[in-house]
Amino acid sequence: MTQQKRLPPLLKLALELGPLVLFFLTNAYADRFGYADNQRIYAATGLFVIATLAALTVNYALIRKLPIMPMVSAVVVVVFGGLTLALQNDVFIKLKPTIVNTMFGIILLGGLYFRKPLLAIVLDSMFELTEEGWRKLTFRWALFFFALAILNEIVWRTQTTDFWVSFKVFGIMPLTILFALAQTPLLLRHDMSKKDEETAGSGA
Repeated sequence: MTQQKRLPPLLKLALELGPLVLFFLTNAYADRFGYADNQRIYAATGLFVIATLAALTVNYALIRKLPIMPMVSAVVVVVFGGLTLALQNDVFIKLKPTIVNTMFGIILLGGLYFRKPLLAIVLDSMFELTEEGWRKLTFRWALFFFALAILNEIVWRTQTTDFWVSFKVFGIMPLTILFALAQTPLLLRHDMSKKDEETAGSGA
């Protein structure tokens, strides 16, 4: 069987974080290039859309595959970023994290309802887990996506635009990394390769 191509972890992280970092920097410093304070978010949104599509293009060029999460996120970025620019209303780009996270939460719970844990597909996972492990991990990630959606709603509705932009870069990503690391005990407990080794050992 041909081994599936995967991006090096650091490159994958750079492609995922790059557009967000550019979004933050453009919003922070666009005034130095002649943009008024109330126009910085639109300059940042335009560059965010371009950078997101560029990252997706690079991803496809390297592995000839479009990962599910970045692809869905890119579609929402283009649609809501386009509405933000066309209507000059930053509410649309602020809604993007809420919509994307809610979508993934619903997809994961829907998969569990039909007894098809979809986490491996959604997260482009490299893990090999038992069926019980996938169910538990999928349920946890679904709840986490819903929590991120609610948190985004609270932040953009109660804080300034600059605070929300900073939260997107320095809040959501660290929270996601911490949550993923917190799942390590579950991953180790339901690692399929270890189960296979234990079964082979007991049959020896």
